[in-house]
Formats: sequence, structure tokens, C-alpha cells
Amino acid sequence: MEKRCEMPQNPYDYENHKGVRPISWEDFHGLCKGLAQAVFQFRPEIILAIGRGGYYPGALIAHILQVEPYPVRVSRRVNDIVTYQNPQWLVEPPPVIKDRRVLIVDEICCTGETLSMVKRRVEALGAKEIRTAVLYAHTGSTSAPDYIGLVSDELLLNPWDREVLREGGFQFHPEYVEALTRQGIIANASLLIEATVFQAAKG
Repeated sequence: MEKRCEMPQNPYDYENHKGVRPISWEDFHGLCKGLAQAVFQFRPEIILAIGRGGYYPGALIAHILQVEPYPVRVSRRVNDIVTYQNPQWLVEPPPVIKDRRVLIVDEICCTGETLSMVKRRVEALGAKEIRTAVLYAHTGSTSAPDYIGLVSDELLLNPWDREVLREGGFQFHPEYVEALTRQGIIANASLLIEATVFQAAKG
């Protein structure tokens, strides 16, 4: 789920979004290629992907640059439900980052709080040099990441979390439905990813 701007009483605020931009898998791939080109001169030795949303760009950029990715997890959510007022550490960076050039990758930057938390922890573990990259940033938060794929205040519909499986059937993610409704938009099939659902080969 695309993270909303963190507000004191509402960690995911929909009111600040203006317009809607569906992101296709092709858009996602293109954004990651652009970020990979931008960070190439930094020559990261390790990529730390912040889950869950940052796992997608982190893994693809790591493949493109042929470097090792490692997951970290800092989140307010448990089982996709906002549970904590402040981000909590769930998966720590590995000791292998010591004396290495580290690229921290996340999905979106709103306030920069999550990126700062991870960067401080990576510094404490002795990384040689650290830079940060995100797929998206809102206009008020462009100073936090070193690399940004897209700057937008629109509601960004990611290709990986638009649908959830409920009671045996796929449906539009309820959180996206709520965000779209607040803009007077009805969530319909035209906003979903067109993909053939294959029958599992086993299971």
C-alpha cells in the first residue's frame, strides 16, 4: 500500500492527495531503471530494502546493479493494519553492512522519518557511505532522499497491492477504495491491473 503522509492523529492522511495516478508494472520497471542509472556512479555494495513496499524496487534495482539486497522492516503496520503511532523496528540491518557503501531503498518518502530511522541505524553499524532512494516523494519531502524516481502529490496506485484476496475472491484494496472515494472517484475495474489469473500448477 502506498504510504500516506504521516500526520500526528492520522498516520495515513488521504486529504493531501490531489488526483490519481495508476502505476503500471511497466511504469514501475521504468522508474527502477531510472533510479539504477542515477545511483550507478555511487556503486552501492549492498541494497537495504525497507519493507514492505520498498522490497519491490529494492529487489529490482539490486538485480539491475548486480548487488546483494537485504530486507529491513520499519513500519506502523501489523498484518496491513496501522497499529503504531510511530514506526517500529521489526527487521534490523545485517552486520555485513559494516565498511560497505549502502543504498537504502523505500517505496515513498512523505516526511523522511522512516528513511532517517534506517539511516541512523546503518550509520551506527559502521557503513562506509550511505545514500537513500525512493520510487516516489511528495513535493514537501524531496530533500530527504538522495534519489527520487517520481515527485507527485497524486494518489499513486501501486501495481502490487491494488487487489487483495478476501473469502476466496479478489477485490480492490479497501484502503485504496477509501482514498479514491474521498476524491469522489469510484474504484472500478479500469483501475486494476489487467492480468490473466493462471490456475496454479499444483496445490
